[in-house]
Order: sequence, then structure tokens, then C-alpha cells
Amino acid sequence: MTTVYDFDAQRIDGQPVALGAYRGQVLLIVNTASQCGFTPQFAGLEALHQQYAKQGLIVLGFPSNQFGSQDPGSNEEIGAFCTKNYGVSFPMMEKIDVNGAHAAPLYRWLTQEKPGLLGSTAIKWNFTKFLVGRDGQVLKRYAPLDKPASLAQDIEKALAG
Repeated sequence: MTTVYDFDAQRIDGQPVALGAYRGQVLLIVNTASQCGFTPQFAGLEALHQQYAKQGLIVLGFPSNQFGSQDPGSNEEIGAFCTKNYGVSFPMMEKIDVNGAHAAPLYRWLTQEKPGLLGSTAIKWNFTKFLVGRDGQVLKRYAPLDKPASLAQDIEKALAG
């Protein structure tokens, strides 16, 4: 059975990271953008990270420029933006595609595991979120409109499980 731990990513600084390094943690995986109406959600994601990291939550941000070209910067520029404007201290990964022929394998798997409304596997917009349990399986998918704070109860349940 495939789990999130079977995938690799690249940190925003270009260093490879095996998601297996997060085995046993609860993950909140989010496709982000720096110039989107939902960009202020970085503050809420950072708040979740600060509140629950010691209990085992890891927030992973994956910038994508696929929606309205709202993240056109380089990985270096995106990383600097997130740190300067929102104090992001959770791991940010390099910019990826989340849809289409060049979608990152992780995102192909996430969307197959938890399709969206009407069974759609496409990511509809920036700040779609996936909650992954300690066993590496996808627990829930959240829409861009779902504010990070509204996920707290599900995160607590996953951390306790």
C-alpha cells in the first residue's frame, strides 16, 4: 500500500527530502501561492505549525504557479517572501505543478486518494489542503476557502490517533 512516505520532494533551497523522514508525524500538505487572495492563509498555517509542531504536526508548503500565475517568482524569492511577510518557519518545498501531465507524483497520489467535489481529482485553486495521518494515509481534503484555524479539530484528532 502506498503512503505519503513513499514520495520525495525538494526543499525550496533545492535540497532533496524523503517524506519518509516525517514517518509517524501528522502532515498538512498545502499548495501555496504568494500573490493570491488566499495568501494571508500563510499566517494561519504558521499558527497551526506553532501550536501543534511539538505534538507532531508538520505543515508542508508546495508553491505552484498553475492558478492565475500567482506565484511567478523563483524558489529563492518565494522563500524570502514567506519568511519576511508571514514568518513562515514550516518547511517550504520547491515550486511544482499540482495538475496536468507534469504534476508532481505526490500530488497525483494525494488527489487520487482524496478526490474533490464530484470526484474530481484536479486541484481547483491555491491553498487546497490535505491532512495526512501518522500512518501516511490521507485523512481529509480541504478547499481553498477552508481557513487553517477551521482544521484544528481534525488536526487534534489526527494527533491523538
